[in-house]
Amino acid sequence: MPSSTTTGTPPSTDDPSLSHGLKQRHLSMIALGGVIGAGLFVGSGAGIAAAGPSIVVAYALSGVLVMLVMRMLGEMSAAYPSSGSFSAHAERAIGPWAGFTAGWSFWVLLCTAVGLEGIGAAKIVSGWLPGTPEWAWVALFMVVFCGTNLAAVKNFGEFEFWFAALKVGAITLFLVLGVLAILGILPGTDSPGASHLTDFLPNGGEGLVIGLLASVFAYGGLETVTIAAAESENPVKGVASAVRTAMWRIALFYIGSMAVIVTLVPWESKEVVEKGPYVAALDELGIPGAGQLMNVVVLVALLSAMNANIYGASRIAYSLVERGQGPKGLGRVSGGVPRIAVLASSVFGFLCVLLSYWRPDDVFAWLLNMIGAVILAVWIFIAVSQLRLRRRLEREAPEKLAVRMWAFPWLTWVALAGMAAVFVLMAREPDTRVQLYSTGGMILVLAGVGYGWQRVRARTEA
Repeated sequence: MPSSTTTGTPPSTDDPSLSHGLKQRHLSMIALGGVIGAGLFVGSGAGIAAAGPSIVVAYALSGVLVMLVMRMLGEMSAAYPSSGSFSAHAERAIGPWAGFTAGWSFWVLLCTAVGLEGIGAAKIVSGWLPGTPEWAWVALFMVVFCGTNLAAVKNFGEFEFWFAALKVGAITLFLVLGVLAILGILPGTDSPGASHLTDFLPNGGEGLVIGLLASVFAYGGLETVTIAAAESENPVKGVASAVRTAMWRIALFYIGSMAVIVTLVPWESKEVVEKGPYVAALDELGIPGAGQLMNVVVLVALLSAMNANIYGASRIAYSLVERGQGPKGLGRVSGGVPRIAVLASSVFGFLCVLLSYWRPDDVFAWLLNMIGAVILAVWIFIAVSQLRLRRRLEREAPEKLAVRMWAFPWLTWVALAGMAAVFVLMAREPDTRVQLYSTGGMILVLAGVGYGWQRVRARTEA
């Protein structure tokens, strides 16, 4: 397998062994539906309970940060399409140790997330079918999506296309019904007006901070489209289109739905956390069966995330191996698919599920803490990489700048300052402080291993 060196040789960007079976419609819908993740449906209830109506501000602030990160990532991915995405960019901009650290930490995050999403989906199904074991449902989901990803990449694209179409349709309908109810023109409902918004900061600044931290991690998963773009018919066009529409997608689906929910439902309602904010809002409207229908949508969101994360983990692992940063066996490609990487990622994910049953209070809890701040670490690698690569592109290949970061370099520095602020806020909160330190420990270990590998490679190639 070709690999980069420590002397500045750029990593491979076109991944010739992988197929290019994703059509533009697949990529467009992955970009659209990828914004509507399991974190939005499942995790936003705790944020609302802490921040109250100010959760809208929390999502707006974190949304701005995510828009800047996606713009930076889009600039690099349009110039250098690669299934390794930010990992390949970090290697090109900073060095092999950075690509190693960003890539393998994100792989652990995605594989663990696969297990968590499988557990969440199994809880919903076992609630509909009492007495059926949750682990069996997780195993079934894992087999289905492992099989999907072992087949041609267009199968993954087709699954995600329809998953995303259902999510987009459901949340659009939710927003329409919610706005009609707020305006008082939805039959059978009375407008709540601003009665639920009067106590905008019920828990003060501390509640807003908790809501802000919850919202930051709800945006995880947006990076998948830049990974998938490398296997599309037109990677540059696909990335450019996805990045340019990111702003309105985040504003509409995240910030818009939070505004509708806190206007319709009292923020202190227990149902917001117990049933989920979307189900609670639909129950508040009194639409028969709407709450259960939204549970179906939540299930689809979880299954979609499982499918996308197995895909993303396998491609990140393949890219790392292709660049000489992992076991060669994971890089074997057949039928245009890195099947060993797909199997390894699925097995790791199911192992996380088993740990949740076998060792829920120590090993599994430690694993969850370890991945708690990985996404922030990845964003920092993205920002630093973009700062370095932009100057190089302007000097060496300005024609590759199909997407440009706004107000460079000032907004890149603003984004880095925002990430630093989130780290400070995490260090202040007892719950997130443990995650910050655990993730920091994993990042340092990976960076040390990556740097050691880099030094060994430098000596052997000298």
